[in-house]
Amino acid sequence: MKSPQTLLHTPVMLEAAMRLLGCRAGGVYVDGTLGGGGYAERILGEIGPEGRLIGLDWDEDAIQRAKTRFRDDLDRLTIRRASYAELPKVLKELGIEGVDGVVLDLGVSSHQLEDPSRGFSFLQDGPLDMRMNRGGLRTAADLVNSLSEKELVRTVAALGEERWAKRIVRAIVARRSVRAFSGTGELADLIAAVVPKTREAKRIHPATRTFQALRIAVNQELEELRVFLGSVLAVLKPGGRLCIVAFHSLEDRMVKEHFRVWAKRCRCSPREPVCTCGGTPMVKLLTKKALRPSQEEVAANPRSRSARLRGVEKHGEAEDRK
Repeated sequence: MKSPQTLLHTPVMLEAAMRLLGCRAGGVYVDGTLGGGGYAERILGEIGPEGRLIGLDWDEDAIQRAKTRFRDDLDRLTIRRASYAELPKVLKELGIEGVDGVVLDLGVSSHQLEDPSRGFSFLQDGPLDMRMNRGGLRTAADLVNSLSEKELVRTVAALGEERWAKRIVRAIVARRSVRAFSGTGELADLIAAVVPKTREAKRIHPATRTFQALRIAVNQELEELRVFLGSVLAVLKPGGRLCIVAFHSLEDRMVKEHFRVWAKRCRCSPREPVCTCGGTPMVKLLTKKALRPSQEEVAANPRSRSARLRGVEKHGEAEDRK
């Protein structure tokens, strides 16, 4: 197997996302999840020498790889170690008042999944870590070993949407009373041993949902997305576009609901018999329903199977697109 340093990230739904983003030459764009740089490479190719791209990631490994990969483009690519939730702050520091488009790929990168030392994968043994920002305080092991049984059940059930949460957590609590968890392999093996062999278990590994829940909790992913969605419209120029690729229903529902509210004309309380706000939609939906990866893409990149792409355009006059 290739080392983590030589792995190339396969961007999910790249072509569809780029069509929605509609990059124009000379525009200012943001890749809020820089990762392996797949989206960044395409955006740089479309915005031309006068364009500008801001790339954000809170994973130091991703930042260093991007600086190496794009060393010849750093005159028009600004790379910052930051969460996409910090976008308004980063733009203010850079003196940028508005951008023409933002893209987010909310999945875990291939680099993170295939590096056992990061602790994201249940297919390779490694430390039970899962921090995207390794400067963060809590690891997955901290949660597994210290949360109360009730808190752990709530986490696995809510964030992993795991039907067997109680059974899994009972086994975790019994085992940790003897010896604390430290590795991904031992946790994955325990989960596989207690989850019933259902049809779903034949399609996905029994530990998938529990690992998802722990990763979301460790990195506070839903809160990061909530903060981002609460501020991104303010930094989009009129006609600016936002495209988001989500990988599980919790993220996708949040994105869908925000987009729905933004696209509504009336924002009166549901209790009001008639509209009195005189409101206008803030965005135009570019996707009435989430776009899904093609069968060909799923066959070539199985990790794309759960991807959902949605996009909006902020109302107002935009300059000509490419």
